[in-house]
Amino acid sequence: GHCVCAYLFLTLTAAEPWPETATLYQPLKEDQILLSDCASSLAVQAYLRMCGLPVRVACKANAEFMSPSGKIPFIQVGNQVVSELGPIVQFTKAKGHSLSEGLDDVQRAEMKAYMELLNNMLLTAELYIQWCDDATAAEISRPRYSSPYSWPLSTLLAYQKQWEVRRKMNAIGWGGKSLEQVYEDVSQCCQALSQRLGTQPYFFNKQPTELDALVFGHLFTILTTRLTSTELAERIKSYSNLLSFCRRIEQTYFEDKGS
Repeated sequence: GHCVCAYLFLTLTAAEPWPETATLYQPLKEDQILLSDCASSLAVQAYLRMCGLPVRVACKANAEFMSPSGKIPFIQVGNQVVSELGPIVQFTKAKGHSLSEGLDDVQRAEMKAYMELLNNMLLTAELYIQWCDDATAAEISRPRYSSPYSWPLSTLLAYQKQWEVRRKMNAIGWGGKSLEQVYEDVSQCCQALSQRLGTQPYFFNKQPTELDALVFGHLFTILTTRLTSTELAERIKSYSNLLSFCRRIEQTYFEDKGS
């Protein structure tokens, strides 16, 4: 009976139209949000804009603690809360909005593989640079992450986050990597993306998919975020087709649309 109930629930909620009041929650833009969260949030915004689904962005100091999964960004649509790009893509699909419907099985598998690559390499590199590079952690990540809170909680939360990320890095074998090796991973990831994109406007066919939204979110954020070193952005800048890809998506989906 449980499956039937779950199915009915999904069918009923899927039937509800996308409300005008849909909201995306992320940390404070000016003082608090870190590169990796900013990239993930921008990817979700790009995806929803590509789907033509309106969403209001709300910046909250405690966004990470408001999220049921502890993950940011998350969207609230009616009385439902969904966090991160993957589940949000599934959620919009259930409502009949999909960017990858036109892909065949091979393309869909390939798209998933590139999204995995991006999350495993680029997102991990962002987290590494934020929390495992001592200069970046001291000058940018800890002060920004802890900015909404008062001492001693601020210091405690920032170190707890740093410890959590470093533990994760050790678990996936990144703990012993040098900064140079991490930049090299970023270059390899960008090279793979650059080769796949070639001279096309988007990664598959003539229309963007969730992969395009994810790549844009990360690359655009890296290109426009100030870090202690410009090396991360420099690695992307050597691929001119990735730069024009970012510009194309910014112009098509973000300019003159009240962003």
